[in-house]
This record gives sequence, structure tokens and C-alpha cells, in this order.
Amino acid sequence: MSDVIHLLPDHVANQIAAGEVVQRPASVVKELLENSIDAGAQNIQLYIKEAGKILIKVVDDGVGMSITDARLSFERHATSKITSAEDLFRLNTKGFRGEALASIAAIAHVELKTRRETEEVGTCIKIEGSHITSQEPSSTAKGTSISVKNLFYNIPARRNFLKSDTVEMRHIIDEFQRVALAHPKIAFSLIHNASELFQLPGSNYRQRITNILGGKTNEKLVPVNEETEIIKISGFVGKPEFAKRTRGEQFFFVNDRYIKSPYLNHAVTAAFEGLLKDKAYPSYFLYLTVDPGSIDINIHPTKTEIKFDDDHALYAILRSSIKHSLGQFNVAPVLDFERDPNLDTPYDYENRAASNPKVEVDRNFNPFKQESGSRNFSSGFKKESGNWESLYTGLEGGNTETDVDIRQIEFESEEVTGNLFQAGRTEEVQNTTFQLNKRFIISTLKNGMLVIDQHRAHTRILYEELLKSITVSAAVSQQLLFPLILQFSQNEIALLKGIKDSLEQTGFIFSEIKSDSVEITGIPTTISESEVEMLLEQLLADFENEVPENNFSQTDLLAKSLAKSMAVKSGNLLNTTEQQHIVNGLFACKEPTLTPSNKPVFITLPVEELEKKFM
Repeated sequence: MSDVIHLLPDHVANQIAAGEVVQRPASVVKELLENSIDAGAQNIQLYIKEAGKILIKVVDDGVGMSITDARLSFERHATSKITSAEDLFRLNTKGFRGEALASIAAIAHVELKTRRETEEVGTCIKIEGSHITSQEPSSTAKGTSISVKNLFYNIPARRNFLKSDTVEMRHIIDEFQRVALAHPKIAFSLIHNASELFQLPGSNYRQRITNILGGKTNEKLVPVNEETEIIKISGFVGKPEFAKRTRGEQFFFVNDRYIKSPYLNHAVTAAFEGLLKDKAYPSYFLYLTVDPGSIDINIHPTKTEIKFDDDHALYAILRSSIKHSLGQFNVAPVLDFERDPNLDTPYDYENRAASNPKVEVDRNFNPFKQESGSRNFSSGFKKESGNWESLYTGLEGGNTETDVDIRQIEFESEEVTGNLFQAGRTEEVQNTTFQLNKRFIISTLKNGMLVIDQHRAHTRILYEELLKSITVSAAVSQQLLFPLILQFSQNEIALLKGIKDSLEQTGFIFSEIKSDSVEITGIPTTISESEVEMLLEQLLADFENEVPENNFSQTDLLAKSLAKSMAVKSGNLLNTTEQQHIVNGLFACKEPTLTPSNKPVFITLPVEELEKKFM
């Protein structure tokens, strides 16, 4: 029997490694941007075509590479970042595994142009699927320019798994923003299909955050600064009143590297305890500087997770520093917030002796003495107690000028017209339902009992109504007396523009959409003005997490998100009319048994099962 184990060819090994390093175009963007930063670049330009499927190009003004280094950079495990295993525990650079360029070159057409400042002529290398097709001198600017074309051209299966351009571009923007936020002193620009999306000059942390998320972000930030022997913390947290319904604006950076840490995120949330509304999440941009030897960043393929040596101490320091900042800037109340400043003792009273208060007493005061010109109520009452009828003199006949017939008096009463379902005045509904625990609607059946989840039922009702409004006929809109102006980030504005037409079919009216805000003059009749911002934030979060591939799925996701946000919540008290409306509306739906997310809406309890409980 012949041997069955053999070494893989280099190009096959590179393609396998690419499956770990390159998951989508955003992975290529991350690796190339980090290489430019490690090269000491001060200006980095990112060019994207067709969401990275056609072209990803990064141009920087870093140190560049020699002819030999340029050729060697595409070999597996070739790196300038480390020389021994011990270097893995004191990393100060981004990439270090030496697989990025080799993996990218295995699944794309790559062209590299580079020149060092001390050299007059640079070099140009072209690679197709790990095979170098040409290497020749080139007249190029100082630094490096690398173009990645036709990603996954030789792996059709991987290319078919890519999402739509909208989805892939959103991932690219996320990676771009993370790198840009971590390095504010470096100038970045992003151009997609010849359209400039970001132009970020070199600045400080606060200006970089404002340039990316919009000018209104500046007033929402509270600075956080703390330095101990273990860790140095700097950055910003958002004020509690600007907390969002999504986790979009939450960034941790450790030694200028973006990370994800649920443990540290819990520390931030704990610092905001008692300051946030229900289901609201704080914004934060926190930069942590620790000893490179106290962390391990090689525990995850994408290097977005870090293992700390003493994470309990970091938790406590982070939580206390944020609480201190919130109190210092009067965002959170201090412990003695009910203290009366008038009771403070001045410092110059420290050595003074206390003086006894002076009490003056009128020794001639007699409460039982009747003064002239005054009337003692008690004595007068006793004196005139026999003539009490005189108090009602003149009331029998009344005054003809001021006499009023009480029967003709009409009392003003405010009729309660607010109704969850806008039912108006209806006939008395037979009381066949009742509410249990402010969550379930109980109704009787011929052979048992029906238990309905009020939130899920109302969600199904609104879902089908919204689908009808978007696809068949536009819903009615209520005009606002004053336009409502809401602030959003550039990403959210771009997403809002994509679903603007569908939102207008549900009753929204957008008078103006700017780069960082929208102006709304009309909203659906089923929601109030105070709910608009929360509803749109939740809608945008749903679209960011689950971006639809076509118009049908976009409409479906829009209807799902709006119905979930607009539906009556568990814990809301409903009157009999509202309960009956939910029951009738539910069983008028095409699919009353399931929610739009395929969860059961109601259950039935037959009489037989109830009888068994008493046996």
C-alpha cells in the first residue's frame, strides 16, 4: 500500500490560510490598512469599487520596501514584526503572523508598487493566484500602493457566499472607522466608486470621533481620564440622555487596536447604572494602554479578542473612572445631591464659640383676654348659639338678580378620546376577555380557554397592515406642527436613504435629509412624536444586523421592525375594548398563529386538561 500523506503545494496552503484571514472584502481592507500604519504612513487613501469585489486599493506614504522585501512579503510566514516566539508577548504592531499578503495573493490579482525614500526607482510586482507574473522597476511615489482585484476569482464558491454590495460596503466602512478611530493623527480618506465617503484630516481623538459620527456628537461626549500602574484610560463616554437603543457606538481600543470585550462592556454598563432608560445602551470610545506583556492578542484569528492577565482589576478601575467622570461633569448626581448649601459652615467660624440664642417672651400675653375691636370665635359662637338660624337669613327666597337654577347648570367634562386603536366612540363591547399579569389576554372558547400574548398578537396585526401599506396603498400620515429634526451618523443616513421610499409608504414624510440629520414633517397615525426617534433607531439597528438582499426582503424586514417597535408592550394595561380589538384583529390576519419571526402568538387550554388539574 502506498503512502497517503503528502505535503500540500504552496498555492493550496495559501488558499486554505486565506479562508481564515480573508472572510470578505472588509478583511482585506483591515489587513492592508494595518500594514500601512505599521509602515509609518501619515496619509492613507482607500479606494473601493463595487464594494471591494472588483478593486481594493490602499495608497500610503510609509517607508516603502526594497526589491527583495517586496518579493519576500508575499511568502508565507514572512514578516518584519517579530523575530522570535518571545516577541508575541510584547507586540506593538498590528500584523505579525506574516500570512496576510500571501493569503490575499492566493485568491486575487494583486499589484504592488513600492519605493523607499532613499531609492530613485521603485519596484512593481504583479501576482495572480500566488504566481508572480512580473516584477520590474517602476517610477512611483515614496511609500506603497497595493491593488487587490477580482477577489475570490479562483474560488467561485467563496465568491457566491458574499452578500450584496450594500452589506459588504457596510462591513468595509466599519473596519475603516475602527482603524481611523484608533489612529487620529493619521489622515485617512475613503473613496467608493469615485465618490468620496470620508475625508479625515490628522487630528486628536475628539475631533476624529466628531468627523466620523457628525458635528453634533461633540456635545454628547464626556471625557474619561485615569492612569494607574496597571492601565491608562482615556477617551469619552456619551451622556446618558443621548443613549441609543442600539450598541453601534461602542468602541474599545487596547494599545491602539480595536477589540471586543463583553466583560469590559459590562463594566461600562455598570458605571451607568440608574442613569439609562430601559433597553438603552451608552456610547463610549475608550482607549486603554497596558503593558504589552500583560495581554495575549493571538487568541483569535481576526485579533479582535484579547486575554488580560488581571481582568478583574481592569473591570474595577474602568467602572470607577467612568462613574467619577460622570459625577465630575455633573452628568450623574453626587451622593449628597440633597445638601442645602445654606447650611454650610464658613471656614472662619471654625474657632468661634457658639452663642446662645435669645428668646423673648411676652409675659403679659393672655389668650383668654378679649381685646376691644376683636372677636373671639369661641365666645362669640356661644353667645350667638341661640340665633344660629340668622346665619341662613336671606337664603330661602334668594336674590332675584343672582338666583341660579341648578338644574340648568352644565358642567364641562373632558371626554377621553385617546385610544390605542383609534376606535373612537364605539358601542359597549361584551366583556368576554380579561387581562392577566398585564401581558396575556384571556378569552373563552367553546371547549376551553384561549391565552394570547398581547405584544406578539399586536405585532402580527401591525405587520400585515404595514405590508399592505408599503406594497398596495400608502398609509395615512399625520402632519407635525413643528418639523422634527433628528441626528444620525453618516452610515445611518446612507441606510435611511435606501429605505426612504418604503418608510414614506408607512406614513413618514421626510422634508430634508442632510449628511448628519433628517427633518420629518409627517409621521404615521399609530405612533406619537416622542416615539419617532426610538423607532427609527431600532429600525436602523435591525437593518445593520440583517441587511436584506432584495426589495422583497427589505419590505419584509421594514414591516417586521416597525411592527415590533409600534406594538403594545407587555406590561401595558388594556381596557376591554382594546383587548377585544386585539382578539378580533388577530383572527382577521392571514397567519394568526405565528409572529413575523415565527413565534407562537397564542395557546389553547382544552377543558379536558383543566379537569385533569383537579383530579
